[in-house]
Amino acid sequence: MTSRDFREDIEGYRKLKEEITILQKYAVERTWERGLVNRVIERLHPKRLDLVVSEVREETASAKTLRLVSPRGYLPPFQAGQYINLFVTLAGVRTARPYSIVSSPAQTAYYDITVRRVDEGFVSNYLLDEVKPGDRFESTGPEGQFFYNPLFHGHDLVFIAGGSGITPFMSMIRDVTDRGIDRTIHIIYGSRNPGDIIFGDELADRTSRHRNLTYTPVISEPPPSYKGHTGFITAALMQELVGDIAGKMFYLCGPEEMYRFCLPELAAMNVPGKRIRCEVFGPPKDISTEPGWPESLSKDTTVTVALRGGPTLSALRGEPLIVSLERAGIAVPNACRSGECSLCRTKLLSGEVFQPAGVKVRKSDRQFGYIHACMAYPLTDLEILI
Repeated sequence: MTSRDFREDIEGYRKLKEEITILQKYAVERTWERGLVNRVIERLHPKRLDLVVSEVREETASAKTLRLVSPRGYLPPFQAGQYINLFVTLAGVRTARPYSIVSSPAQTAYYDITVRRVDEGFVSNYLLDEVKPGDRFESTGPEGQFFYNPLFHGHDLVFIAGGSGITPFMSMIRDVTDRGIDRTIHIIYGSRNPGDIIFGDELADRTSRHRNLTYTPVISEPPPSYKGHTGFITAALMQELVGDIAGKMFYLCGPEEMYRFCLPELAAMNVPGKRIRCEVFGPPKDISTEPGWPESLSKDTTVTVALRGGPTLSALRGEPLIVSLERAGIAVPNACRSGECSLCRTKLLSGEVFQPAGVKVRKSDRQFGYIHACMAYPLTDLEILI
């Protein structure tokens, strides 16, 4: 028994069917366009990139720049200030770290990333000590929201950098100065000592050649012979260097300590919150010093973390939950490791975690018990669902 096509009973269907037959016979062939939109999206916003190290360049005693190229000869475009999340496997642990692209977006042949050594750094020490030209990596495509918006940010920008926080600014500075863009940049760069300054010679050179760029290093622990600005980036210093704050957009990037100091200084200058943009670089160095950490708990003790339908593992209170999961061989999607991208959101079924101030957990996530594993520290035994 054959079923009857009910569409034959719909008024106009036969006429439409005849027109489709005629069009299929005489129309231009376009079946090759199927999937074209998806291919374009994947080319512009790939989930993964294959990269090869073509050059390793020393910047300071504790920082190197890795030049990454594509074996396919193509890299997707990015906005100056964005980053890639670089995947590595070390001692059987699959993990990832975000690194700002320091090269100009006008340069499409490579991505440069600059890595600075972190005390007891699991990934940074490997990248600085062992990586050589020819080594291959996998990364995400360019990500992040720390970039210039021509509709809202104006033409007068103040960059406040600390340590390796100079990296996203270098891409912006190179883009503006290389292409002669009509934009004024004041860069105030805090470092512990002159030897820690990354890109210092290049910044001084670009400043000498471009009127729209000013560069002021500020050294917190200067040698006796140092003649420049010293101490911290205070409201008084910023006022002296940039003058009237009206119309200026302030960008901050650096360690957590810099935010704690500089944000109140900007408030003292009456800089509106909407004129301040911050990029956070990873979790706090010592979570036990963060406001709200329970004084009765040691960061060096362990708890038990049980995965619903999976294994049970031991986790250190003083390190982000995602690190303990990766050490146990459990890969968790992530991109920023700063509590912003939400890729590592994890359902907390039972137990208690500590999340430092500023972690951008949605109101709905808090309501339904989701945490960001990259910025959640286990205080008690946990049960989670990934």
